Amino acid sequence: MDTEEVPSPVTPGTPGAPLFGGHKGNHQGSENGKRSLLKSCISFNVDDWGTEEGSLSKVSLARKVGAEFIGTLMLIFAGTATAIVNQKIQGTETLIGLAASTGMAVMVVILSTGHISGAHLNPGITIAFAALKHFPWKQVPVYIGAQIVASLCASFALKWIFDPFMGGGVTVPSCGYSQAFALEFIISFNLMFVITAVATDTRAVGELAGIVVGATVMLNVLIAGETTGASMNPVRTLGPAIAANNFRAIWIYLTAPILGTLCGAGIYTAIKLPDQDGDARLPSTARSFRR
Repeated sequence: MDTEEVPSPVTPGTPGAPLFGGHKGNHQGSENGKRSLLKSCISFNVDDWGTEEGSLSKVSLARKVGAEFIGTLMLIFAGTATAIVNQKIQGTETLIGLAASTGMAVMVVILSTGHISGAHLNPGITIAFAALKHFPWKQVPVYIGAQIVASLCASFALKWIFDPFMGGGVTVPSCGYSQAFALEFIISFNLMFVITAVATDTRAVGELAGIVVGATVMLNVLIAGETTGASMNPVRTLGPAIAANNFRAIWIYLTAPILGTLCGAGIYTAIKLPDQDGDARLPSTARSFRR
């Protein structure tokens, strides 16, 4: 078996790489005679799209991207549809309903596609994991492309179904731009801090990754939903904005979540307990989330 193939994420409790990532840096030991994975980050070729080794820890890039597309489509459709329906029925779903819908959508997508693609669902999360060397940079453009296309497909489907109420699904600030930027940054920081814990730290409760991340999303929506729409995700804003032709303050939603996720991932990596080799900054070797 070719050991240079980048392993895909695995579900909590399954021996292998972290749920949301799967890439290992070239600093890993060679106790099992495995070669460095550095070469896997250097080039991108057609073989990545079709090769699968038959192992749970190895999935072709085509399947990863397909799962990422479907997962993002489900998330954007559910989160945006709930906001549209809430506007259509004059707010009777309430903020609690919006938070519950979005959090449950995140939870079910992570639990259903996390073992295939890692269920990033968010360009900020993809970039943050790549920056921490838990995900190969060569796959970042493909993942982000799938996320953007999924967002557009979900948004235009909703426009066709719910027209003329598409405006209710657009995330726009109801406060000053500086306050909106700060809120989006903070809730994105919260989200990525939690994700980094459950996805990369073997001491965290990895078995509950989907539930924990979904609960964090619910909390963030309750905090910022009435003020900014609690996007936390550039493609959550981009697709509906294009479909509704409403780009007000879109720069906030394209920058603050990415900066927030980068900071959240970096801060958790800096403070987490050291691994057995004494270095907390390096990704751990492949372990199970099972305690």
